[in-house]
Amino acid sequence: MKRLAIAWICSLLLVMSAAGVASAVTDGELDGDAHPHVVLLLMEVGGEPMYRCSATLLSPTVVLTAGHCTSNYPDEPFSGMRVFTESDVDNGNNNYPYKGKNSVEAQSWYAHPLYEAAPFYVHDIGVVILKKPIRMDTYGELPEANQLDELASQVTNPDITFTSVGYGAQKSFPDAASWKDQADRVRMLAHPKLIQINTGFTGDFSLLLSNNTATGGTCYGDSGGPNFLYDTNIIAGVTSYGLNWACGGTGGVFRMDREDVLDFVTPFLE
Repeated sequence: MKRLAIAWICSLLLVMSAAGVASAVTDGELDGDAHPHVVLLLMEVGGEPMYRCSATLLSPTVVLTAGHCTSNYPDEPFSGMRVFTESDVDNGNNNYPYKGKNSVEAQSWYAHPLYEAAPFYVHDIGVVILKKPIRMDTYGELPEANQLDELASQVTNPDITFTSVGYGAQKSFPDAASWKDQADRVRMLAHPKLIQINTGFTGDFSLLLSNNTATGGTCYGDSGGPNFLYDTNIIAGVTSYGLNWACGGTGGVFRMDREDVLDFVTPFLE
C-alpha cells in the first residue's frame, strides 16, 4: 500500500475508466469486512464522475475526509458527491462510478474554515453530510484533544503503529513505467509506523508515517482515508500528502487531535 505520492500536493484521482489511472493502499492487504465504515467518496463535476477520495463514516450521515476532497476548485466546482460502501466497488452492487442503488448521495460538504488561508496540508480536513443514513455496527471515532502528543517521545518504539485504510492505488511508477501501475478499486489496509511528529517538518498539524514493503502505506485515491491509532477505531489522522510520485518512503497524515480540528468536526455530529 503506498502513500500519497506527490510532494505537498493533493492526490485526487481521475476515476473515469477512459482516463485509466486509479489508486489504493500499497504493499498492504485486502480489508474485506474489517472496516466497513471506511467508504469511497466520489466527486462529480458537471454531473459526471470526476475524482475520488477515501473517507470514514463517523455516524450514519456524517463522513470525514480530507479538506482537499471537499474544497471546490474554481475552474471545476463539484456538482455533487456520493459514497460507495462495498469493499470491492467494481464487483458489487454499487454500480460504481454511477448512481447505483447502493451508493448514497451527499447533501452538502465542507472544508475547514481556514483551509483556503494556508497551504492545503495545514488545515486538510473536510466533512460530508449524506442525504440518507448508512447504518453500521461501528463508526470511526475522534481522538481526544492533543492525544497524539504523547507519542513524540516514543518515535523509535516499534509498537507504535497505525492502520491506514483506503481505496487508493496499490502500485505507482514514474511515467515511463506507468504501465506497471496497479489501481484496483478495492478497500485495503496497511500498518505503517510513526516516523515524525511535532518536528519542524510536520509542524503540529501532521504526522509522517512509513511507506515501504514491510509496513505498507498509502497512495493516490487514499486521500481522506483514516489512519487509525494502533488497531482501534480512533482516527489519529486522515491521509493528506506524499513526497514522491511513486508513493514510497513516507506519507503525510493530517492530525485529528488538534482542538481547532475537533471544534470544526464535532458540531456536525451534534
